[in-house]
Amino acid sequence: MTRLAIMQPYFFPYIGYWQLIQAADRFVIYDDVNYINRGWINRNRLLINGEPTLITLPLRQASQNKKICDIDIAPTAEWLKKMLRMVEVTYKKAPYFNDVFPVIEGVLTYERSNLADYLAHHLQTMASFMEIETEFVVTSRDYANSQLAAQERIIDIARREQADVYINAQGGKELYDAASFSQVGIDLRFIAMRPLPYPQRGSGFTPYLSIIDALMEVGPKQIRSHLDAYDYV
Repeated sequence: MTRLAIMQPYFFPYIGYWQLIQAADRFVIYDDVNYINRGWINRNRLLINGEPTLITLPLRQASQNKKICDIDIAPTAEWLKKMLRMVEVTYKKAPYFNDVFPVIEGVLTYERSNLADYLAHHLQTMASFMEIETEFVVTSRDYANSQLAAQERIIDIARREQADVYINAQGGKELYDAASFSQVGIDLRFIAMRPLPYPQRGSGFTPYLSIIDALMEVGPKQIRSHLDAYDYV
């Protein structure tokens, strides 16, 4: 049985995104679709002084009229040092800072100006660090089928990958029709993140933060229990 997942590349995404990757045998980085303003493609949240705070990867002339693969990031001299310092100051007393920070630094300093290439490297590097064995298709441009409508395109990719199961996050339930997948022999499944709090640098627990927060607090080994904390719905 081959399980496939397809998703736009996100910037240090939350645990649920990595659960989707973990649940699949192959993960297609969906990079030739339109960029989304104020989404998670180039930003995420850290817990800074006990409050969820946005960190943003600056882009050059980003627009919802452009595809992710057609956008460049801003020159690193304008933002890199500040972002690294922010992560360092925020988490330098975290239990796994010495293990995690060098990996974050390596991802952020990767020398690619193209947003899609930069994020593909980031996702593969972080997956390897967390010992996720899923195979990546690093760009959806390889399928040359962007003329198809949203669901039809996903089905076309799944068929060409000879997938038996297509997995999506729970939020995709309103986007896809199980009968359409079933007609071509593909089982449509959804996963939902199971609440699994971990110690944080603040009162209570703030969910859905960047994977940076979880890794700093529980480390690359213990993160495995969080990656498996999902249910099929």
